[in-house]
Amino acid sequence: MTALKKYQRLECGGLWRETPQDQRREVLVRFGDATLVLSDPKSGTAISHWSLPAIERINKGEEPPVFAPGTDASESLELTDPDMIAALGAVRHAVQAAASRPGRLRGVLLGGATLAVLAVAVIWLPGALVRHTASVVPPAQRADLGQRALDDLARVTGANCQNRLGLQALARLSERVFGPLDTPILYVMPEGVEQPLHLPGDVIVLPRRMIEQANGPEAVAGAALVERLRARAEDPIIPMLQYAGLRATLQLLTTADLPDEAIAGYGEALLRSPPLALPDAHVLAAFEAAQIPATPYALAIDPQGTTTSGLLANDPYKGLAPSPLIPDDSWIALQGICGN
Repeated sequence: MTALKKYQRLECGGLWRETPQDQRREVLVRFGDATLVLSDPKSGTAISHWSLPAIERINKGEEPPVFAPGTDASESLELTDPDMIAALGAVRHAVQAAASRPGRLRGVLLGGATLAVLAVAVIWLPGALVRHTASVVPPAQRADLGQRALDDLARVTGANCQNRLGLQALARLSERVFGPLDTPILYVMPEGVEQPLHLPGDVIVLPRRMIEQANGPEAVAGAALVERLRARAEDPIIPMLQYAGLRATLQLLTTADLPDEAIAGYGEALLRSPPLALPDAHVLAAFEAAQIPATPYALAIDPQGTTTSGLLANDPYKGLAPSPLIPDDSWIALQGICGN
């Protein structure tokens, strides 16, 4: 959530419970771009990633504050640092302001020129209306739309896999691929997802099949990396608004509200959408920068190598033994993320 720049790199200690029955555990809490990262204060190993817009205070009126990554989550985090508490309060305020105040988006971001663009777009250029609306949606509302799209997807696939050790391994892999300050939210759904997907708010959904069938984490890391590239090549709000339709898009632009019925079924439609093609050179440059071999990913999405021949032939780490992305025990845990 880049709107809250002043809180980036903010860190503090906290007390974390995985479930209400567990003992509290000291953790290092780091405020990232779109996530709250919880890690072991001794080893620095990521324990959990929380989506900033989803975080709720669950003991209003009591002290010290206790937070959770959603109203139905089992995890909780007790904080006493006033700066971190203020940061989470600012996030919540931003989400509520973007999602529930009629006219807020228009009043803050739009002027007379926007109304002129709107008039032309409604009459002549529906595509321009969609693109313009996408360009003015603030980060807090993007994250909220991403969570709503994920909830709609879960109606088809089931709720995301939540094995504790698997989630910790997924968080560790995400930090290895993207770094600690620019980490997307990664999810694995139990069924129905055959290819990586991305949603607004820097959300990436990975196929369970790819994780369970791979010989190592390189293919999964590559899938997340390429899907992040797709999300940045085309604004993920655009296909969502195209699905919602012109009337719903206009409502989002003028009232900052996108009706639930307008995006009902979007998750299922997304499962049927072909992935955006990317230039091999662009993909290979990203693999090289992240120090991840491209071959495991290329073979995972096309075992015959027909459509990925360019990646296979020009893999910057071809023939080299790559350094482990995550420890073996973390990879084993990640393969069991959809287990009990």
